[in-house]
Amino acid sequence: MVQIPMMERRTTPKWKVYPALLGFGVMRLPLSSDGTIDREQSDAMLTLAYESGVTYFDTAYTYHHGEGEPYLGSFLTRYPRSSYQLATKLPHWQVESLEDAKRIFADQLERLNVEFFDYYLIHSIGKTAFTKMVDLGVLDYLLEEQERGRIVHLGFSFHQIYEEFEYILRYRTWDFCQIQYNFLDTEEQAGTAGYELATALGIPVIVMEPIKGGSLANLGDELSKRITDLDSAATPASYALRWVADHPNVKVILSGMSTIDQVRENVATLSAPTPLSALEKSAIEAIGETMRGRIGNSCTGCSYCMPCPFGVDIPGNFALWNKARMFESYQVVKRAWENPAEEEKRPPSCTECGACLPLCPQMINIPADLKLVEAELTALKG
Repeated sequence: MVQIPMMERRTTPKWKVYPALLGFGVMRLPLSSDGTIDREQSDAMLTLAYESGVTYFDTAYTYHHGEGEPYLGSFLTRYPRSSYQLATKLPHWQVESLEDAKRIFADQLERLNVEFFDYYLIHSIGKTAFTKMVDLGVLDYLLEEQERGRIVHLGFSFHQIYEEFEYILRYRTWDFCQIQYNFLDTEEQAGTAGYELATALGIPVIVMEPIKGGSLANLGDELSKRITDLDSAATPASYALRWVADHPNVKVILSGMSTIDQVRENVATLSAPTPLSALEKSAIEAIGETMRGRIGNSCTGCSYCMPCPFGVDIPGNFALWNKARMFESYQVVKRAWENPAEEEKRPPSCTECGACLPLCPQMINIPADLKLVEAELTALKG
């Protein structure tokens, strides 16, 4: 049997096991030409991660169109069950009854070929969906499964606004929460306020998107130079990971790695992460401030302006606009902006009826800014 090296592990009285700091998220595995998981490349990546000390493997019912769980379950059968921690998630949007939740849970155990989950999450939950899960009895059911031992640690993942995060986090004493957190998203979603609340409540944090889907690995020439000025051998990705690692209540940092080089770099960075110096911390956070200062407007994605009578995805359009501006790149939004299924939700569908204007707590001139979105992204597209 392979002798697993010890990567940094962070203890917490909430947990019965202590995973390695770097976790492997299987959302972005390499694909074959037919769109299915490239098993040869993925096997090599996961093997390298495991043999390098990674113990936490994260998947979900819907990843890779349902292929993610069966693939990961098959891969992990080659290792002792006690040598790794497995996390998966309940897709609340597919749950209309308690029976749905029970069926999905049983299906997940079978697909992953295990008798229990070390970490089980309600997937990407917001306040409305969470209330629905409570009313349907799904939360009580998951607590029953925890009593039975088929869930060791119960938590949730989150992508909404802070106020909804606080409501869910305070609802009960969770074993953990999983949030998107990086040096750019300190004021987005749960953000720094959410991290600090979880810390104050004694709830461990698992971080996803520490490199923002790879975006923070490609900062452009100007901002990348600020990184090399700190350390000529360092990369933006390594500094993004180290910034997250500097938060002691972060117990696992998930990375959705898609190449074997990413596995090598992330393992090297997080096996024993070097704390940021005061100069490094200041420089990285200044990069975040610079990027946030490029945004077009102050839309927070609260969706109070929605639904638009004419079908415009107002917060979605502003999110793409602000992202393109932050990274000064059309490529970071190209796929989403050019998605044919979203065409009718783009700014040209706006009639300037003004129904959204009194609803915006940020007092954004939405019709005028939608025109800017269309003009600027069209110009960037070229």
